[in-house]
Amino acid sequence: MRKKGAIRRELAAEFIGTAFLLAAVVGSGITAQRLCGGNVGLELLANSIATGGALMALIWTFGPVSGAHFNPVVTMAMAAAGETPRASILPYVAAQCAGAVFGVWAAHAMFDVPILQISTHARTGIGQWTGEFIATFGLIAVIESGRRHFAAALPAAIALYIVAAYWFTSSTSFANPAVTLARSLTDSFSGIAPGNIAGFIAAQIAGAIVAIVAMRWLNAEPVIAAVARANLSLRERA
Repeated sequence: MRKKGAIRRELAAEFIGTAFLLAAVVGSGITAQRLCGGNVGLELLANSIATGGALMALIWTFGPVSGAHFNPVVTMAMAAAGETPRASILPYVAAQCAGAVFGVWAAHAMFDVPILQISTHARTGIGQWTGEFIATFGLIAVIESGRRHFAAALPAAIALYIVAAYWFTSSTSFANPAVTLARSLTDSFSGIAPGNIAGFIAAQIAGAIVAIVAMRWLNAEPVIAAVARANLSLRERA
């Protein structure tokens, strides 16, 4: 059984890490709006690079403490894999959501804009929901494969995937219920209207569940053993 001090440190790491992630997302979005002269493509490029860079650094920083989930669906996946105690799910999610909101407010404070805002940026419809399903499926797939096969490179893989998913998904890849909730509280480039939150989160949860099931099947021992035998056979022939 974990000590209370350890649990507190884990929750603090999730709070701080998620806060910095949202500060990066929203802060870089505000900077991009101010510096890119209305060029939306350039704004998205700046936003995606800043988010990916911050995410990789934050995973390296807080991963040894809490696992650096910063995302309720990642916590769900880690609990399903037995990597995170099920009793930690709700505390982790609460810390992530609180941290995300704090990060948005911190970004507003840094750029001297009203701290309390509500987004008017509409993001809804089948295309956007499909984008969130695909973005979240891919994120969980990268994590599930990475923790088994390339743990040392996983922070970079996650960051690179998120940067790419900003561009290849119709929704610009929120892929995170805590992030979605918090981004409804900024009326900047990064925002999402509160009425659109439910559809995004439902798509994210669905994508995560399907990814967990798919990656368990793909990484089942018989499949891995068969691949290993095939690779051995090819090496012997060479």
